[in-house]
Amino acid sequence: MKKILTSVVILLCLLLTGCINTPIKLPDRGLCAHRGAMETHPENTLVAFREAINAGAHMIEFDVFLSKDNEMVVIHDATVDRTTNGTGRISDLTLGQIRILDAGSWKSPEFAGEKIPTLHEVLEIMPFNIWLNVHIKGEDNLPVMVAEMLAKEKRLHQAFLACSAIAAGKAREAVPEIMICNMDRREADIDYVKETINMKADFIQLRQPISPSFVDYVNMLRKNGIRVNFYGTDAPDEIRTLFVYGIDFPLVNDIIHSIGITTELGILPVKPLFDAR
Repeated sequence: MKKILTSVVILLCLLLTGCINTPIKLPDRGLCAHRGAMETHPENTLVAFREAINAGAHMIEFDVFLSKDNEMVVIHDATVDRTTNGTGRISDLTLGQIRILDAGSWKSPEFAGEKIPTLHEVLEIMPFNIWLNVHIKGEDNLPVMVAEMLAKEKRLHQAFLACSAIAAGKAREAVPEIMICNMDRREADIDYVKETINMKADFIQLRQPISPSFVDYVNMLRKNGIRVNFYGTDAPDEIRTLFVYGIDFPLVNDIIHSIGITTELGILPVKPLFDAR
């Protein structure tokens, strides 16, 4: 009995002093900030991600491309034309050429000088207790490179690759633990659901139109341990309907104003945890 009490005391001391890692609690449901706080800030930039974190986002989605010199950069489009003061395809530009571009002024003068970030820079500012929805834009070396960086940065508990089945296969071969969101959509939602189950994905991303059939799809997916995202709407009534239908994480562009809807439903904003212990 004395030995048992001693062991309990030692365990409590280790827990209190942080010598034993405790599991990090991730949100069961909530809102995904699509490209960060993209409605109010320049999408896929550090300032947009910080604003989404401050708002209490439960998940943040961002996109990754590979530059000419094999650097992983976070941008949605295949070119820099729409969201910077430059022109050209990401695959034709080096990181040095990309970094001199202004990725903020197009949104508002107050964001002048904001840069296209690298994947490493984005991960550096992310909390450890929200989901990271990493949209892979490429099927060659990129899936493996991203999966390996997520493993190196100890983000496998929270990050998943939103990608094709081909990209998923490559990533899983390199990092078997990597989580996957199946983005190989089909014309019929039911076919998409069945394929997602067959490939043993971890997430799916349904999209418009919103249908009562989602309830049946969610039940099928939940039985197979698959979480359900939805793209996309900022309409309050539609967001509420999605939660009623069982959707786990609707993607929204305006996280700052939409977060109040989840609060009404008892889904509280996340208090970010920046210590992985």
